[in-house]
Amino acid sequence: MTNDHFERLGLPRRFSLGPAALEREYLARSRAIHPDYHQLGSSAEQSASVELSAALNEAYTTLKDPFKRAEYLMRLEGGPSASELKDMPPEFLEEMLDLRMEIAALKPDSPAAVAMERQLAARRDDLLTRVGAILDGLAPETRTARLAESRRLLNATKYIQNLIRDLRAL
Repeated sequence: MTNDHFERLGLPRRFSLGPAALEREYLARSRAIHPDYHQLGSSAEQSASVELSAALNEAYTTLKDPFKRAEYLMRLEGGPSASELKDMPPEFLEEMLDLRMEIAALKPDSPAAVAMERQLAARRDDLLTRVGAILDGLAPETRTARLAESRRLLNATKYIQNLIRDLRAL
């Protein structure tokens, strides 16, 4: 059994994946291993089908979400985890605190709240694009520094995602 989500779905190990290709590969593999198609097989075949189907679903869920895909690639590449590299610039943390206070003062579904969510989503998407460019272009001579840079960008992305969550909970 394959251990890598990318291999499991027959895709190259990279951040940049086309959503259509991901969906197509998932559906093709899902049809081939889905437990419904192995009902007449032995109990071992049925059990294997259930396990393979669960692993395929996990791979798809992980790779479909850009943040989860970046986190997964970081782990595969041996990059630092969020708990291993926590340092964030003080200016960034101050900005996040200021934004959190702005969010607390907003009214739900107000034009200001909608505009802020749009701005935060664009910022999140930009951060993930930057992470993807780094992960897709790792070179041996800059690998360690680039993985650390990716981690910091992913940590920033997590802060932004939490602000979006807070906005939606207004």
